[in-house]
Amino acid sequence: MDKAFLFDLNGTMIDDMQFHLRAWYHILNDDLGANLGWDETKSHMYGKNSELLIRIFGEDRFTTEEMDHLSLEKEKRYQQEYKPHLQLIPGLQQFLEKAYAMGIPMAIGSAAIMFNIDFVLDNLNIRKYFKTIVSADDVTISKPHPETYLKCAQLLGVEAANCLVFEDAPKGVEAAKNAGMAAVVLTTMHEQEEFAVYNNIIRYTKDYTQLSPADLVW
Repeated sequence: MDKAFLFDLNGTMIDDMQFHLRAWYHILNDDLGANLGWDETKSHMYGKNSELLIRIFGEDRFTTEEMDHLSLEKEKRYQQEYKPHLQLIPGLQQFLEKAYAMGIPMAIGSAAIMFNIDFVLDNLNIRKYFKTIVSADDVTISKPHPETYLKCAQLLGVEAANCLVFEDAPKGVEAAKNAGMAAVVLTTMHEQEEFAVYNNIIRYTKDYTQLSPADLVW
């Protein structure tokens, strides 16, 4: 099989972005005094946790160790609140099973740290479907830079043009476009209108119930 499926994780495989947003909102405002509104906090929800902190507070506010500590604390709060609700987006389990049976190589390309990726894969027992995982720790520059998805393609041994990306965020779709890849958009947190500037989107969907791997292997 010379085609591959590349999945973002949060908001694309699990509908959890409101939980991430809530965790960041309280850390940024209650703990760090950022004085950001809900929508402004949401606008920063892309890339690595350290990149988010630098965007908001500047280069010199935190040491690397302090950012690592804040990142882990944020993920612990997120996991504690989200775990009772942890489940795949409807239809994704069946979609993964069909793609796996067809021999379509699949990867996860996420700005999340492995602490979070392991939380999802192990609690949902879906690790077997993915031949490779590219996390925040594996790239120098996060989305919308194409490094995440280009590295997925490289590790799978599939040409970038033959990779289809599943994303929920405009910056993620931009990363796919920058990598020369088409995208399917999950409208879990962002509305379709927010993706209007991108010409690499082949489909919008709320979940995976109407998606067939066979129909997406062009």
